[in-house]
Amino acid sequence: MGAFFCIFENQFYKMKRIVVLTGAGISAESGIQTFRDGDGLWKKYRFQDLASPSAWARDPKLVTEFYNWRRKIVWEALPNEGHKALVRLEEKFDVRIITQNVDDLHERAGSKNVLHLHGEIKKAQSSADPNLVYELDHWEIKMGDFCEKGSQLRPNVVWFGEAVTQIEPAMQIASTADIFLVVGTSMVVYPAAGLIVYARQDIPKYYVDPNAFKVSGISNLEIIKNTAGKGLPELVEKLLQE
Repeated sequence: MGAFFCIFENQFYKMKRIVVLTGAGISAESGIQTFRDGDGLWKKYRFQDLASPSAWARDPKLVTEFYNWRRKIVWEALPNEGHKALVRLEEKFDVRIITQNVDDLHERAGSKNVLHLHGEIKKAQSSADPNLVYELDHWEIKMGDFCEKGSQLRPNVVWFGEAVTQIEPAMQIASTADIFLVVGTSMVVYPAAGLIVYARQDIPKYYVDPNAFKVSGISNLEIIKNTAGKGLPELVEKLLQE
């Protein structure tokens, strides 16, 4: 079911689908730190204390400032060779990216099909109605910035304790893969880490990360112990030449 058919000069040809699960490692090479790497002020806080509904209820100003800091970093970052390599795969494959990252570097690199599991930091949402989501044209949300219903805007990200509403669509996408890639993730954060289980056992799978390891119960998995910026371009060349 993963492959689909394209028309070229009145002929049908089968395009294989590559599903890619990406994590913080692919964006770290663009200078985007994870919660755990926060500098200065943020080192005084546990990231759970800055990324949860209870944190928002307790101190929305602090949470807003934290995400403004993170959003400014994303705004100034650029896609790296790992992001660009995945775009090259679209020359030959139907590529679907499932990312745990809240940045937009995949899209800015040129990837066409990206599903964000944990939201998008360059968007805001109503603190009263999560269905009200707004594109931001700047990096800062201020206290007093309200949605159309009069509620404070908050980051459009999934906080600890909130449901990952995109996990079911992600599972469905994973099940359609002809090739499955895991890039720049520790494979310990669930439910995202479990997505590889939904890929068919018989298809090729690749895990690109400096700390990549054999995942129990997963067959046909090739380990590439390298960064996304170095390991992905090499893997992409290999896949394009096959």
